[in-house]
Amino acid sequence: MNTAELSCICKQVRRDIINMTANAGSGHPGGSLSATELMTTLFFRQMRIDPKNPKDPNRDRFVLSKGHSAPCYYAVLAERGFISRDEFTNFRQLHSILQGHPDCKKVPGVDASTGSLGQGCSIAVGMALGAKHQGQDVKVYTLLGDGECQEGQIWEAFMSAAHYKLDNLTVIIDNNGLQIDGRNDEVMSLGDLPAKLRAFGFDLHEIDGHDLDAIAAALDAPAASGKPKCILAHTVKGKGVSFMEDQVGWHGKAPNEEQRQQALKELED
Repeated sequence: MNTAELSCICKQVRRDIINMTANAGSGHPGGSLSATELMTTLFFRQMRIDPKNPKDPNRDRFVLSKGHSAPCYYAVLAERGFISRDEFTNFRQLHSILQGHPDCKKVPGVDASTGSLGQGCSIAVGMALGAKHQGQDVKVYTLLGDGECQEGQIWEAFMSAAHYKLDNLTVIIDNNGLQIDGRNDEVMSLGDLPAKLRAFGFDLHEIDGHDLDAIAAALDAPAASGKPKCILAHTVKGKGVSFMEDQVGWHGKAPNEEQRQQALKELED
């Protein structure tokens, strides 16, 4: 799939994120919009998956560690053919398959239930280690939030990934600089994150997380033998909607009807 096609899908994913959260009156648009290019490229260009056989034991795996960005996940899964877009009107409603955080027992294409921040990388490490033990040619991808990287369990998982030489694991960090309480540097600075990631044993690729070609190149880069890969993607929270961009208030707040229409107009333009 070429860049122009991916760009069109990204625009639709962003519209779906806005509509889902506006319809529900709740949700997390900011971090969903920042992850759009990363997840679209991963699901449409990179991963070995089959919507007709979502439990294929030989499929690649994905863990959305920052589970609150479920609107992006659901929009991508629908575009990829795993779920119907008709489900979007039920987002965050009682008994819906599309809960506020992804549930692997309910949603085809979801490999792990997530939402408690800090746990997703450990799950992905376990999946990658299991594939190694079973001799499976399976790649595992996980998407983390940068604020989430303040969690100690994340760094324990990083150490484990290096220790077990998990070159079938790719960790993607959505580095948008904001978390629920403010800017990361003000809440709990991560310091020199690239240096720390290298020191923890990653084959590091630092990119613009909205540049589709850069994302594809980082994902395509051959795995360094015996080293897990990390893609540190610099992004903008709320990307694509001017009044949401780089605004911490849009971490977990849904647009009202007027804001929905303004956002959709911008995404059409």
